[in-house]
Amino acid sequence: MRVVAYVRVSTSEQAASGDSLDTQRRQCVGYAMMKGLEVDEVFVEAGVSGSVPLAERPEGARMLASVGKGDMIVTPKLDRMFRNASDALGTLEEVKAQGIQLHMLDLGGDVCGNGISKLVFTILSAVAENERDRIRERIRDVKRNLKAKGIYGGGKRPFGFDVDPDGRLVENAAEQAALADMRARRAAGESFATIGATIGKPAMSVKRMLDRFGA
Repeated sequence: MRVVAYVRVSTSEQAASGDSLDTQRRQCVGYAMMKGLEVDEVFVEAGVSGSVPLAERPEGARMLASVGKGDMIVTPKLDRMFRNASDALGTLEEVKAQGIQLHMLDLGGDVCGNGISKLVFTILSAVAENERDRIRERIRDVKRNLKAKGIYGGGKRPFGFDVDPDGRLVENAAEQAALADMRARRAAGESFATIGATIGKPAMSVKRMLDRFGA
């Protein structure tokens, strides 16, 4: 019987600090010891979002390929392994069919073991997915609010603007002039590719810039 642990953090900052990963490792190792077992390998997924399906994550894929009938996977929490209900349920059915145990500490143990565990797993997977969607919507709302106030919300600086010390977008005169020129040339019938060739940008980048300003 092979026992493996899966731990994950979603940001590079968390991965660099290591605190959360170390805590997760200790939890998994301690759980295995209580059952008289030793963890043979810990798969560490650092800086990968839970929205990425488990089988498409580098360490998730490697872990799934490494286990077989009679083996055990241990993870500290449902949301370390899954944030998508369909991915969670699909993976559960797959490992169960292969005779692999899936133990989640926050759910009390093996979620493949009985109907009640699977029911709880199903409900909590849906809750985790809903919470992720709510977080995304809150972030979108914050960004829309910042944009309406002319405050830079992070990410790539929009062409045509600079960010002042107060975090507000202020027009960049040279880039605004370039935008005006692009709008005029587009109105005259020039293609995005032709305009892009003269300013050293791909056609799609030109289209996005002009679309952003209603050109």
